[in-house]
Amino acid sequence: MNVTKLSLAALLLSGSAMSASAAEELHFIMCGGEVREADQKIVDQFEADHEGVTVNLEAVPWGTCQDKSLTLAAAGDPPSIAYMGSRTLRQLANNDLIVPAQISSENPYQEGVLNTVSIEGETWGYPHAFSTKALYINCDLVEASGQECVAPKTWDEMYAMAKGVKDNTDAAGVGLAGKDFDNTMHQFLNYLYSNGGVVIDPATGENKLDSKETRETLEFYGKLVDVAQEGPTAWERDQLKDLFNDGKIAMYVQGPWGYGQHNEDINQMVAPVPAGPSGESGTILITDSIVVFKGSGHEELAQELAQRITSGDSQYDLDSSWGLTPILDYSALGKSDLYYEDGIWPNFTATISTGGPEPLVENFKSLQPVFTNMVQGIILEDDTVDNLVTQAGQELNDAL
Repeated sequence: MNVTKLSLAALLLSGSAMSASAAEELHFIMCGGEVREADQKIVDQFEADHEGVTVNLEAVPWGTCQDKSLTLAAAGDPPSIAYMGSRTLRQLANNDLIVPAQISSENPYQEGVLNTVSIEGETWGYPHAFSTKALYINCDLVEASGQECVAPKTWDEMYAMAKGVKDNTDAAGVGLAGKDFDNTMHQFLNYLYSNGGVVIDPATGENKLDSKETRETLEFYGKLVDVAQEGPTAWERDQLKDLFNDGKIAMYVQGPWGYGQHNEDINQMVAPVPAGPSGESGTILITDSIVVFKGSGHEELAQELAQRITSGDSQYDLDSSWGLTPILDYSALGKSDLYYEDGIWPNFTATISTGGPEPLVENFKSLQPVFTNMVQGIILEDDTVDNLVTQAGQELNDAL
């Protein structure tokens, strides 16, 4: 009898020990289908520093990754931590699936970066990958049109250069994105943020889209149609790269990766997105971030790992090796000979402080039509600028 009780007790204790051990396995979902060396190095060190703790790193392709994380969390079996698009944060936060990020004051984020992960003043993710945009110009086409290839600083200068190319060569002056795709919104926002516009106030959550700045931007977008490629509604941003490489457009807006994707024989210039009449040159600020899920049972460990992987040397290793816009002010951390101080990089860093975030709404898919309807409406001349912007403002209210 006593032996049986002792055996049972031993079995229960063994089961408890196994449960405790299992509870120290952090499930880390990494969107993108690969684990970067800079991230793996931090995970390895984290495991070495925490005896009995393991990190199950699961790399999942972007197409299914975010849905997988959401599904697991909604089913009560959340990952401990995940790397995913910051656009998912409002949905996760509103459904009480993640915990706020514990951002260290020792991380000197570039101005505006934390707005990409903030909702009404609360920070929900650790920014970990960052991109900005700039204007690419084919100087050979500009010069063939009889113009000097000088970076346009204003919308008027950009339009004049594009019109000169359109009128005097076989190429279009500019490539415009207007397809039913998320980067049609992104392209429009590059211009809106270069005109002092705001979509959602990150501090208050207020809808600011219905504004003079948006009307001016949409009017300019409509004006660019006259000097753009045929049928902009059939084109998304990454397809414009092919037109640029084929010498069919003189300029378009793209990220820093575009430089290496263009044909080597193109005499290309990179410049900040020109400024509108109501603002300074700006850019859309897009981040992916590390999030800590609620209910995994080891949120504290997950917060520590998230802080490590997004701080100092580890973050710099990722930014520099991946060719990302710097997410931190690394000079403030004492680093010198920074990779982003020369070449094309100043065109992508100079506008960070005047840029704006990818808007955070609960259902990101509901956000895209707000902008594509407006952009396609002006491209196809379906309605007036005033009506299209008013309608977009109302649609954004529904999406919030």
